[in-house]
Amino acid sequence: MFAGIYVAIPTPFNGGKVDETALKKHIDFLIENGVDGIVPCGTTGESATLSYEEHEQVINTTIEHVNKRVKVIAGTGSNSTSEAIRLTNFARRAGADGALLITPYYNKPNQEGLYLHFKKIAESVDIPIVLYNVPGRTGVNMLPETVARLSEIENIVAIKEATGNTNVATEIVNLCGDKITVLSGDDLTFFPLLSVGAKGVISVTANVVPDKMVEMYRNFVEGNLKRAMELHHWLYPLSKVLFIDTNPIPVKTALSFMGKMEKEFRLPLCPTTPEKEAKIKEVLTRLGVI
Repeated sequence: MFAGIYVAIPTPFNGGKVDETALKKHIDFLIENGVDGIVPCGTTGESATLSYEEHEQVINTTIEHVNKRVKVIAGTGSNSTSEAIRLTNFARRAGADGALLITPYYNKPNQEGLYLHFKKIAESVDIPIVLYNVPGRTGVNMLPETVARLSEIENIVAIKEATGNTNVATEIVNLCGDKITVLSGDDLTFFPLLSVGAKGVISVTANVVPDKMVEMYRNFVEGNLKRAMELHHWLYPLSKVLFIDTNPIPVKTALSFMGKMEKEFRLPLCPTTPEKEAKIKEVLTRLGVI
């Protein structure tokens, strides 16, 4: 159902408000360069500091502007099960193709709690669900065995696996087979994850060079592994510098250099240091992006 290059988009701000004009232009840029889908209101979209109204605004604007040109997977996760159900229901009504649901953060449920959380959401909302495991951000790690249990639920169809560990992805593929699709949630290990059975990526790097990410993926699936590996190595320094500071600070900084959106964040996120900003600009310049 979900395969290829999906882009975790930042939420552009201007003067403290969502910049819908920049959002729409960025979506067009990504679609024109061949991506398979758009993912608003995830980690990269600063969802944690969006109000309910803004969250719904960004999802609605994205779905309406995409206008079925590609798929939209809306970020609807929360550490409150009832709140996640509310947001996921909104995404379904708005016309999203799927919902991305992060593991609950801060309250750190055990594996049974994780299973019951996602089971309740899946039973409450008739929409394809993409699980999202990113223990480096949430403080909780969903084990492959728990993913396997969840894969038995019909509308849980994929997982964004962001541990950056090929062993974890391999275990999920071995345990689940075709019941769940593995999508890389870590640009640095996207190529290795493809080699162990991942079918795509929810990418930060694709915000900056969507064409190169698409080219790498298509060469891999077409069997042109030499060219795919060359592109992986070309992309590597960019993906690395885009995580030189907390996401989405570097990618928004890069996009500001490209003239795509303002370098504006919601507290507690703030601009990076001048030294890190110079490094981001150096890599973009060296690769010919700016």
